[in-house]
Amino acid sequence: MIPRSPLDDPEKAAHAWARFRRILRWMMLVTVTLVIGSLWVLYRSNGMVSIHMYIAAALGIGFTMLLTSALMGLIFLSSGTGHDDAIADKLEEERNR
Repeated sequence: MIPRSPLDDPEKAAHAWARFRRILRWMMLVTVTLVIGSLWVLYRSNGMVSIHMYIAAALGIGFTMLLTSALMGLIFLSSGTGHDDAIADKLEEERNR
């Protein structure tokens, strides 16, 4: 039998998703700050080259940071709610032999 996940409870799930959204809001602020800072460093070191380089750098850094923070936030959500512990390990009997 598969154990119930703590995320099956609507109250705990709402709290977990609110925490996830709060993490993403903070990471959005960090990402915007990092993109602006990196564009400033690029401008200071290279001057005004092609605008396409700055657009590509901003999109690359921003997308990478947001994707990384979303995936890490999901890991925190899964681990922090106990969802990771609610699994059915079919190989547990073999490991205990």
